[in-house]
Amino acid sequence: MTERALLWFRRDLRLEDHKALSLATELHSWVAPVFVFDTTILSALQNRQDRRLTFIWDSLQVIQKKLAQQGKHLIVLHGDPRTEIPRIAKELGIHTVFTNEDYEPQAKLRDQKVQASLQELGIQFRSLKDQVIFSGSEVLKSDGTPYQVFTPYSKAWIQHLRPSHLEEKCARLESLAPATDLKHYLAFPDLAALGFQRCSLWLEPGADAGLRRLKQFIPHMSAYAEQRDFPQFELGTSGLSGHLRFGTVSIRQLLRTYRENRSAGARVWLSELIWREFYQMLLDQFPHVETKTFRPEWNSIVWPGTSEHLQAWQNGETGYPIVDAAMRHFNETGWMHNRLRMIVASFLTKDLLIDWRKGEAYFASGLLDFDLAANNGGWQWCASTGCDAQPYFRIFNPTSQSLKFDPQGKWIRAILPELRNLSDKEIHEPWKASVPSYPAPIVDHAQQRPLALALYEKARKHK
Repeated sequence: MTERALLWFRRDLRLEDHKALSLATELHSWVAPVFVFDTTILSALQNRQDRRLTFIWDSLQVIQKKLAQQGKHLIVLHGDPRTEIPRIAKELGIHTVFTNEDYEPQAKLRDQKVQASLQELGIQFRSLKDQVIFSGSEVLKSDGTPYQVFTPYSKAWIQHLRPSHLEEKCARLESLAPATDLKHYLAFPDLAALGFQRCSLWLEPGADAGLRRLKQFIPHMSAYAEQRDFPQFELGTSGLSGHLRFGTVSIRQLLRTYRENRSAGARVWLSELIWREFYQMLLDQFPHVETKTFRPEWNSIVWPGTSEHLQAWQNGETGYPIVDAAMRHFNETGWMHNRLRMIVASFLTKDLLIDWRKGEAYFASGLLDFDLAANNGGWQWCASTGCDAQPYFRIFNPTSQSLKFDPQGKWIRAILPELRNLSDKEIHEPWKASVPSYPAPIVDHAQQRPLALALYEKARKHK
């Protein structure tokens, strides 16, 4: 009898360039693909219109349609994967379950439980590296310890890189189980059955859409270094973070694209991809960062910011146009430009003196491209509590940032209609123009800066 395999999709919603799928279909002539809508995750989501569910569901539909054209089928389950994967593996007479690694603490605990349950059933569990080029323990210092500074990590990462790391991993889809063999698993739960509602997305779901987005960005890649900090440039950034998060594009595909370009802009883009791996490595090697500061001395900070200021920040009603435009656009779309993420994070922590974890949690609840490692790393960087973070005394002036990265106020005007009639100078300081429909600043940046410095200096003295 042919040994059967199960391919468990997670953060890798594509059929192309897929490590686990490639190996499973190479070693087995009967492979059943499965995705589990994880109730342990979904039950914790408060927003029934969470954009991520629409993106995942639509991306799975893309996979399903491609498989159906070849007489194949994707099994879609709704439950706890710790019980669902062993259950279906037993029902189908599976020899080996293949999947791709996930480095988040809860995901690692889940996989350990699944593996243990499978072993009790005599079923093998194989997990492969796919969402990163190098996992947390592959790029280490000469003494065998993890890097804690980005620049030497980046240099070592590049030195480790070989052409073999970028090879495309093609699957033999003919080895997937015929749909007729899976007739008891043909149901595909709709969003309503999962307890969620469909919502509009700024980013088109699915692997085909991910490749189209990459192709759109390629002609703009050479200008990335000059345009990436300016939100008015639609393709100043790649916009691929959501596709990377859900694996609708392969990180190897992006690196192969970089290799074909190699412009100055492409090298800066590569650096950003390495930052992503740096944060993945940190979460894998230092899991305490999920709830605590990377550097222990900052855990003692008592953040005095108020709930009223937090709500004003969340609603985009702080009186600082660049902050408010960024937050309102985020609330509307579930996406935020990277420069704007730094500005609003700095404002929350160092102007409003609010715990970075509250900002991190708010982003986690709304970002379409939410990734625990990147979100945590970015927030701790801005709050100066993280690994290789900006110095605590570096505090963004929201008005200066606005003048520098949206000098004519084009992007602000597109988001804040009440400020459209202001001059290019007034739009950055509307309190000087007296706009009745726009809030006055909730804090004075010049007054808050020394308070922030005192907060950090007190923590340093008590470390």
